[in-house]
Amino acid sequence: MTLMENATFPNAESCTNVGADPVLMGQARSSLGRATDLLVSMQEPSGFWCGELEGDSILQSEYILLKFIVELENDPRLPKIANFLRRQQRLSDGAWIQYPGGKPDLSATVKAYFALKLMGDSMDAPHMKKARELILKLGGAECCNTYSKFYLAALGQMHYDSVPVIPPEVVLLPKWFYFHLDKVSAWSRTMIMPLAVVSSYRPVRQLPAPRGIMELYANHDYPHRPFCEFDKQLLSWRNLFLAIDKGLKLWERTNLKPLRRAALQRIEEWILKRSDGQHSDGLGAIFPPMVYIIIALRCLGYPMGDERVKEAERQLDRLMIEEGDCIRIQPCFSPIWDTGIAAYALSEANFNQENESLRQAIQWLIGKECRDFGDWKANVRNPVEPSGWYFEFNNSYYPDVDDTAMVTMALLRSGCPEGKPSAARGIEWILAMQNEDGGWAAFDRTINRPILEYIPFADHNAIQDPSCPDITGRTLECLGHFGFRPDHPAVQNALRFLEFEQEPEGCWFGRWGVNYIYGTWQVVCGLRTVGLDMSLPWVQKAGAWLKNIQKEDGSFGESADSYEDPAVKGQGPSTASQTSWGVMALMAIYGPNDPGVQRGVRYLLDTQLESGSWDEPWFTGTGFPRVFYLRYHLYRLYFPIMCLGRYLQLNR
Repeated sequence: MTLMENATFPNAESCTNVGADPVLMGQARSSLGRATDLLVSMQEPSGFWCGELEGDSILQSEYILLKFIVELENDPRLPKIANFLRRQQRLSDGAWIQYPGGKPDLSATVKAYFALKLMGDSMDAPHMKKARELILKLGGAECCNTYSKFYLAALGQMHYDSVPVIPPEVVLLPKWFYFHLDKVSAWSRTMIMPLAVVSSYRPVRQLPAPRGIMELYANHDYPHRPFCEFDKQLLSWRNLFLAIDKGLKLWERTNLKPLRRAALQRIEEWILKRSDGQHSDGLGAIFPPMVYIIIALRCLGYPMGDERVKEAERQLDRLMIEEGDCIRIQPCFSPIWDTGIAAYALSEANFNQENESLRQAIQWLIGKECRDFGDWKANVRNPVEPSGWYFEFNNSYYPDVDDTAMVTMALLRSGCPEGKPSAARGIEWILAMQNEDGGWAAFDRTINRPILEYIPFADHNAIQDPSCPDITGRTLECLGHFGFRPDHPAVQNALRFLEFEQEPEGCWFGRWGVNYIYGTWQVVCGLRTVGLDMSLPWVQKAGAWLKNIQKEDGSFGESADSYEDPAVKGQGPSTASQTSWGVMALMAIYGPNDPGVQRGVRYLLDTQLESGSWDEPWFTGTGFPRVFYLRYHLYRLYFPIMCLGRYLQLNR
């Protein structure tokens, strides 16, 4: 029997409708109609959706710093970018923050202060004074993270020996070596490669003293001499790696680098190949490496007029959104993610292949299937045909499991026959990407190597891409729609992983969405779709946690604070997207007419705007936990559609 012959098609799920509230169902149908009308109206003519993807202030500040590093500070757009950067400052304490309601972020505040000072803001201006006082209170600019220190060193505000070294020779390490580029996360790979060039060349743009930020250092000697603070505990992994880093810096001062030229040449070939405009929207198609590659290419001798440098600039500039006197910058585009979720949500709302909007979306997604081998191939042992979907418009070297699972579900649930071959290939690719621990990661088949987290340049908290519960749960949901059940070996391994990863309270961590509500929703919906007995004690424990955190008005909400403090799991301002996740999770465990489900549905109905959407100012997406968060502007629309559609389908 083929995968497609064994597949579960739309409306195949069943659930008792005893206790259904006809009034609530009627209101839900009306609400769902308004929401789907709005979503369809937002679809691009070629069939995709791409909502704004909002990050924090570092996008604006790092772009300004980049322009000064490469001596292009006369860019006429910079004043508008600076205007938006000023608006992002929190006036109460002078901080720039990672997400609304978050604590002050030292690195973000230092970079914003520096960028605005370069743009002409006086250090005596009230907003600058307040930021400076906060920075010094938090320990000073010397306490910034590694990736911020690269900017400070490149602009002469810090000695490069205070920045962790990334020797280009890492690209030549053998596969068996514990640290190998195939063993780090895909996004770290795209950052490490250009930064290794910067680390080798150590470019410095000297600024006049009045434009510098010496006033931001608590230790005034720090900018002028190398400094590295070891742990008080002598024997630690961090101290070992810091000692190695110190040794590498001593080595950098010598002429004993016979492999340097070969390493730089290989890196140059690597980054040029992966930033080819035909295959990628810039290196990695995400903001940080798209910035770093411009500096790296300049180090390698490429003039700003070179077509490859200009292409890197164009790809970066496409991320800008101009409104009035402000320009804000997105970290990347999210069309395949948005389109996959939107199409899946519409299928839950009873749209099918006869609907033109859904059919256009499916056709567009089919055309975006990866049919070439990417970096993922390095760690896949079993032969598998290239497939998968990425996140952005073009990023063929980096398809990911999460997008692939969502798209293949959308292809199947739409009922469009032309999507069956792509969906079948996608499933085979997903199966080949399963890790040995039974879970799935985002971009690669990997093994967790926790020691790597102690590498000095790994303080972005994401040097690895290990298996995570949320992607594993979504993958099970995908496999369940294709007829996979608990007796399948891949499902059995995933179930063991999820049971092991369950938190003591009964929830699951959310790596790619905020946070335990997201992870728990993904997992329990996956468990139900593969046909697991939802009365099992560990599943019921998840249900009890969901009921415990649901608010009286039926809503759910969780702040990204829970990444810092697990004591606030499942707590935070109510949002439409998180309420939808929580309600769908309750439905998966208890059915559509559980009182908690009904209260959650009522909350969505009561808070819907006249436009058909919902108001959601909070960040519910995650980039790097504890480092970078996201606000997907379509989350507030297509997740409530998915929730309401599922509620009505289960009550049919």
